[in-house]
Amino acid sequence: MDKEKLQSRFAAMKQDSSSWTAAWRDLATYICPNRGFFSGTPNDGKTFDHRTVIDSTQTRALRTMSAGMTSGLTSPSRPWFKLGIADEELMNKQAVSIWLATVQERMMSVFSKSNIYGALYSMYEEIGTFGTAAMVLLEDYEDVIRARNFTVGEYFLSTNSKGLANSFAREYYKTVDQMVEEFGYDNCSESTRTNYDQKNFNVWVKVNNLIEPSREYSEGNPLKKAYNSYYWEEGVSTDKLLLESGFNEFPVLAPRWSVTTTSDIYGRGPSWDCLGDVKMLQKLQKNKLLGLDKTVNPPVQVDSSVIGEPNLLPGGVTRASATVPNVGVRSTYQVAVDLSAIEMTIRESQAAINSTFYKDLFMMISQNNSPTMTAREVVERHEEKLLMLGPVLEKLESELLDPLIGRTFNIMNRVGLIPQPPEELQGMEMKVDYVSVLAQAQKMVGTTAIEQVTRFVMNFAGVNPTVLDVLNPDATATEYARLVGVSPKIIRSPEEIQQLREARAEAQAAAQQAPDLNAAIQGAKNLSETRLDNNSALSALLGR
Repeated sequence: MDKEKLQSRFAAMKQDSSSWTAAWRDLATYICPNRGFFSGTPNDGKTFDHRTVIDSTQTRALRTMSAGMTSGLTSPSRPWFKLGIADEELMNKQAVSIWLATVQERMMSVFSKSNIYGALYSMYEEIGTFGTAAMVLLEDYEDVIRARNFTVGEYFLSTNSKGLANSFAREYYKTVDQMVEEFGYDNCSESTRTNYDQKNFNVWVKVNNLIEPSREYSEGNPLKKAYNSYYWEEGVSTDKLLLESGFNEFPVLAPRWSVTTTSDIYGRGPSWDCLGDVKMLQKLQKNKLLGLDKTVNPPVQVDSSVIGEPNLLPGGVTRASATVPNVGVRSTYQVAVDLSAIEMTIRESQAAINSTFYKDLFMMISQNNSPTMTAREVVERHEEKLLMLGPVLEKLESELLDPLIGRTFNIMNRVGLIPQPPEELQGMEMKVDYVSVLAQAQKMVGTTAIEQVTRFVMNFAGVNPTVLDVLNPDATATEYARLVGVSPKIIRSPEEIQQLREARAEAQAAAQQAPDLNAAIQGAKNLSETRLDNNSALSALLGR
């Protein structure tokens, strides 16, 4: 591969991110000081002035949101996704349902043994701060999969025609010792090998990594990967690469909180919306503390007749000349701080920040992470917030969870952890249904409208029963069951419903005919028991 072309693409991706760097620095400074990499030097301690943040409301709210997203969207303690296929009739076959359940259980086991849940928490914190997050999902010999997180500033993205990330570039540092360990002595540059030979093991070396779609990939060629990965040393004139490898799928998961247009490479998160409130909160807290300081320990002016330095300690004595009246030490000016007004404004700012991060919603989820909590509880308390959060959840599902499940499935399949599927599934496309608390709660928001309409129609039916014709009972029940996320197994198919109703109609018809049939039978019985030898009307009727 031509190294010059790689460096050109790398530089272009880095340039695209430069217009976002100033905003990212601001967000890192005020929202999450331990994130972001902007100095370009290794182990810089994130070069953050910790005196900037006085009130940490925003940092605590971000952590609550991250924990709530982990518990409510991808909880390690409960199933959060189900595998299926679009053909519901085929889904009901025992062999198919057993295979899907087995694969799901094995995937959940792989997730629990890997570091994926810790990595997802970090992703939620990163995306909440900067609006964009990234991690690479690698194959691991021991744990099947292994996730590695990145922070804004150390990586750069590029998107395809659909607006989804398909290229990833990263610059980072390794010591000489680490370089030889990872890439091998012979693959390193001459300067790195020289430092290694001279035992300068702790010298830092800058490394560039680029992952991009392969231009030579064809599905039928097993020797070509869908994505190529290149590593090279920064500032080395030789064309030699440290490592060249590939991936069958794009290994980088790069979700965005929200984007303005499809041309946006990076996203914007809740921190962008409350950054002004956060800055104002810091100023308010600083002014409050300054006012308290001036009230408790005000600036003073000292008359020239004072003997020695004034003693401003509690119980201190300051000597002054008695011959001059009204002299000594006194306040330079009277400080009258309206602390109640400042406190009220501070509370308003804190409430705005907490609301931006959906703190009350996520606090309930993170504090009640147990199988007994239902999606209904979440809906009843936070329906409005769930409606606002809906587009974000859908974007996270499509840009984070779908690629995560898809790549994990493919990795497991390549190492033989996926059982042979039934013949019925050959050529069928699988689908993923998310059943986490937040996903189910989001769907259940639609049940409120169904309940309101149904309740209104039933009440109005007391005045005019014909209004019941408006509702389609079958469609109403089926849609409600879908929204609350019940298993399709407990819902009868339209064919089964039709057969059940026909059988019921036949039974009702038979029950209605039973009295007439019994009367006819009884009449025939009475007639058969009537004697004809006497002079009776029946005998006359019969002509005897």
